[in-house]
Amino acid sequence: MTHRTDIQFVLNGKDVSVPNVSADQTLLDFLRLERRLTGTKESCAEGDCGACTVLVGRLGNAGLTYVPVNACIRFLASVDGCHVVTVEHLSGPDGRLHPVQQAMIDHHGSQCGFCTPGFVMALYALWMQTPEPTETQVETALQGNLCRCTGYEPIIRAAVAVSRYGTPASDHLNTERETMTARLAALNDGRRVVSGPEDNLSIIPSSVDDLAECLQTYPNATIVAGATDVGLWVTKFLRNIGPAIFTGHLEDLKTVERQDSLLLIGAGASYTDCQELLSEHLPHLSSYWDRIAGWQVRNMGTIGGNIANGSPIGDTPPVLIALGAEITLRRGSVSRTLPLADFFIDYGKQDRQPDEFVASIHVPLPGPSDLNAAYKISKRRDEDISSVAAGIHMTVTDGTISNARIAFGGMAATPKRAAAAEAALNGQPWSRESFEVAAEALAQDFSPLTDWRASSDYRMLSAQNLLRRFFLENDTKTDTPVQLACA
Repeated sequence: MTHRTDIQFVLNGKDVSVPNVSADQTLLDFLRLERRLTGTKESCAEGDCGACTVLVGRLGNAGLTYVPVNACIRFLASVDGCHVVTVEHLSGPDGRLHPVQQAMIDHHGSQCGFCTPGFVMALYALWMQTPEPTETQVETALQGNLCRCTGYEPIIRAAVAVSRYGTPASDHLNTERETMTARLAALNDGRRVVSGPEDNLSIIPSSVDDLAECLQTYPNATIVAGATDVGLWVTKFLRNIGPAIFTGHLEDLKTVERQDSLLLIGAGASYTDCQELLSEHLPHLSSYWDRIAGWQVRNMGTIGGNIANGSPIGDTPPVLIALGAEITLRRGSVSRTLPLADFFIDYGKQDRQPDEFVASIHVPLPGPSDLNAAYKISKRRDEDISSVAAGIHMTVTDGTISNARIAFGGMAATPKRAAAAEAALNGQPWSRESFEVAAEALAQDFSPLTDWRASSDYRMLSAQNLLRRFFLENDTKTDTPVQLACA
């Protein structure tokens, strides 16, 4: 197979070819240092503040789609075949400000201005998708953008008013969509890309089969899907991630569909890719999903990545374990499937060989007698790492509990089921007393640690109270069941 050695993409309106791209070279550094596009700012360098927000358009099964992402933790190699749009590209040919920019000025949405380009790009993406957003939609779109001086109220007013200044139909991303689609299609030559120095290679496989082959050639390579975790390895810990194999372009890993009685989610599907289907079939995850990071991170981060990194505080494993999810791993041409709960062995250790990768997640759909909940406890309501995350599932038939599956994150070295609490509930009547016994049994399941995020006692009490909350929210024996607005 002949390999290509340069990264090719469209930057604003220009075709770009970059040779010798190291695995750890970020898109932000390329934009600011090599192209002097300094409207894209660097602040937190961890995908938390949104000052570095740009739009990335990629051709997929749904056509050309643009999403806002964090350039600080997005690696340059990952935009091969994409259209990257920075804030400098928004003004018209005559220099007139973009509707989003003009609305920000007229509604006094900027003071020091450092955060403003990132806000503008996030609002630009929202306006293109939802020209007449509600305040709630604006707030959700701005979860990943931090402003320390202006305050959000004038920014929200600007976002709601943008369509008074123009329409998405007349925006150049729409008027030039057909042309850009053809340009990006021409960049897809179907070849593997191998770029960068030998000790820091960027590898972009041509297909999922090629990914399996690459991993057998480079078994110790870092797999980079959304880079929302791996990006911080570079920006915060200065780790060498090469060789790195980038998978974000592989459409065959992004399947999100219902198959009979389960949902099939490709490991490369982002949180955003999954949200609509999950909200339809697993409505208890709808509000929980909006609390996973911010919009930019949800556009980048993948379900498979959140599982494969084995973090004890990952948001998705506890709720997926509670639902009885299984995962399929692939090694070469051989695949195997196992319960997600069995994938996590110990801190930093998963049931995965060096040349094996997570390919898909299978989530059974609940039955009519099943009760489900997903809870997250964190210091901030939005865009924060969980102190405790919980998924709870059980079947209640004729007032008797069965098939209880309760999983927690943040309570042990891995995401883990609460076996003693489950045993305390199975076969017992649906009652406050049953849940009190289960809550006390959590002390047999977990000995949580104390860190800067939460103390051991706080974690244990929170976990116990989440079980009590689950009972109160689902108790049909009262005319006024407790319903809390958020976890």
